[in-house]
Amino acid sequence: MQQLESLGELAALVRRRQGLYVRWAPTPEHRPGTSRDELTGAELPGLSVNPLDPEPWWRDQPLELWLARRLYDYCHLRHERRRETKPWVLAGRIVGSGPDNEPLLTDPEPAGRISTAVLGEARDLLRDRARHDADWGPLRRPPELGRT
Repeated sequence: MQQLESLGELAALVRRRQGLYVRWAPTPEHRPGTSRDELTGAELPGLSVNPLDPEPWWRDQPLELWLARRLYDYCHLRHERRRETKPWVLAGRIVGSGPDNEPLLTDPEPAGRISTAVLGEARDLLRDRARHDADWGPLRRPPELGRT
């Protein structure tokens, strides 16, 4: 499994291989095979993941910016979970959608581990590229993004 040390390395992996997802967990297969809805406690039929492939509407925007946004949306999980939570790149088979419309993945195949340095790079890129009046939405984001 590849250790990814920069957004450039992550982008190169995504360019080489479609159908990759990021999963935030202590290990790539934490709670093997399933996730649980935090609100209701319902067991889900696969692992909650977020797609790394850009949507068609992203067009000619930089892949690194897309990936930075995908990583930053859930980076609060590193701080809020009891066990050490890390971002993993997985491939697998999508079996449905979770309560937040996230894909649910089975047969996970680890493709990479995203280092903390990549998360810092993502934060810095978003800080530089975000609109100054942007509303960051309902996700719990750590205060270090800040407004300048």
